[in-house]
Amino acid sequence: MAKYLAQIIVMGAQVVGRAFARALRQEYAASQAAAEARGRAGQQSAAASSLTGMTLQEAQQILNIATLTPEELQKNYEHLFKVNDKAVGGSFYLQSKYDSISVRASAY
Repeated sequence: MAKYLAQIIVMGAQVVGRAFARALRQEYAASQAAAEARGRAGQQSAAASSLTGMTLQEAQQILNIATLTPEELQKNYEHLFKVNDKAVGGSFYLQSKYDSISVRASAY
């Protein structure tokens, strides 16, 4: 009786192990296909993020724009830049941050 129970447990472990290995191979293949599909665009985006220190989504959130259109980007950038002008009590530091945000968003 114990012999049959041990055989059943070993067989079950083998079945589960094979299924897990197959699922892992499929997931790896899907991941490689997705990475290949992103291709060069993903590399360029990562390079731009590393240069400016922020992602495109962060830049959009700070500039308060839902879609990246050049007109809306420029309008919001100019507004934030004027509001933070040192002559009206603003901060040069924030102006430089908005400038880098604008560069990041327009690099897209």
